[in-house]
Amino acid sequence: MLEDVLQRLRVGLAGTPYEGKVYLVGGYVRDKLLKRRLPSDVDLVLEGDALQLAQFLYERGLADHPPVTYPRFGTAMVHLGEIAVELVTARAESYHDASRKPATVKPATLYEDALRRDFTVNTLLENLHTGAIVDPLGVGLSDLQARRLRTPRDPHETFYEDPLRMLRAVRFAVQLDFTLDPVAVQAIREQAERLKIVSIERIQAEFTRLMDSPPAAAGLQMLLEVGLLAQFAEPLLPMVGCTQNDYHLYDVWEHSLQTVQHIDPIGLTIPAWELRLAALLHDVGKPTTRTVGEDGTIHFYEHDRVGAEIARAWLRTLRYSNETNKRITTLVRLHMRPGFYTPQWRDAAVRRLIRDAGDLLEPLLRLVEADIQAQRHDVIHADIAALRQRIAQVQATQPATHWRSPLTGEQIMQRFGLKPSPLVGQLKRYLEEQVIGGTLHPDDTEHAVRLAEAYLQQMQTPSG
Repeated sequence: MLEDVLQRLRVGLAGTPYEGKVYLVGGYVRDKLLKRRLPSDVDLVLEGDALQLAQFLYERGLADHPPVTYPRFGTAMVHLGEIAVELVTARAESYHDASRKPATVKPATLYEDALRRDFTVNTLLENLHTGAIVDPLGVGLSDLQARRLRTPRDPHETFYEDPLRMLRAVRFAVQLDFTLDPVAVQAIREQAERLKIVSIERIQAEFTRLMDSPPAAAGLQMLLEVGLLAQFAEPLLPMVGCTQNDYHLYDVWEHSLQTVQHIDPIGLTIPAWELRLAALLHDVGKPTTRTVGEDGTIHFYEHDRVGAEIARAWLRTLRYSNETNKRITTLVRLHMRPGFYTPQWRDAAVRRLIRDAGDLLEPLLRLVEADIQAQRHDVIHADIAALRQRIAQVQATQPATHWRSPLTGEQIMQRFGLKPSPLVGQLKRYLEEQVIGGTLHPDDTEHAVRLAEAYLQQMQTPSG
């Protein structure tokens, strides 16, 4: 589809003053030369007015809508079908100390435009009509071939202007398997604190892109080493150096990275980055709960519950959606349960796991499998494959849709004269537990009433 859009642009601009003067730039050119999967959008640059070109595309019927323009920055956005096309006037920029947004923007040459970009491998151009590759700085192609990531200018200047580029440097290095220039690494270490002028939404978006890539663990370690992680992920830092028992090969941080590395997200209904984030956070509660017994044994009592609370607060700070936050914290909270599985589990215990995990059951099992792989292999662990078989057997015997209270909340209120309150939900959950435990049939309302009466009476009887 992307190539179809580019061909439409070539044909639409042929014979116009724009022919031969418009260039593809950025990720499309880089990834095409690297024979990587191409992006789903495209950037075009020209020595001329990009806003006029965007309007021209619309008037010619090539763009689906009037251009969205940003006159201050000399950019415009249009869509051709499902493909977003950003048009950029070749420009030079200057910045204020307290903002990553340009203070002044002026038209410039392609060479000057390349100097303002983040990395040399992103300065390469492809002429839209001729297909010729243009290397404005004369170093982009050689850096691409050497798999070297460096900035067009002194990295201190490039990163100072836009500190988000420091996060992008880490992401590109691990995603592309490039070596980050040592001078750039040092510049990041020296300017890491400047990341704090970047909006948390921008940081979150860049961090999510990193977590969405298979080598995310390597990126996380690099973020730690250069000092960027401390700028937006302080709750993770106590994991570094937090030692564990002998059945672990690593401290909590290293174990968490190994778990991230072993995650298999293929075929799941949740995004890969969410499951990797859950893997990163699954033991975040361990430093807070760490105790050492008289015999030297290390314990992390309730680290799953505490970790879920730490994760919830941090994800909220990063402005992740409530849905994402709930999925990740649920996985963190439940990650210990499957690891305790033995063939002696009653069906009721399996049903409770299925119920509590809900749509996250398979992601939870994948998380636990990765957690086990990140531990010593000469120690006996739960057989998750056997647990999967047991789950299938239980589900086949009685679908989860049958694990419900015979009485609705409204029926409970009517039968016992209750008003809407937490007690109604408590009663309903109690009856559901009896169904899951096999002592109550989901359609047996009479027995449910008797059980609820006994439960209420027990609650109202003074203890002692």
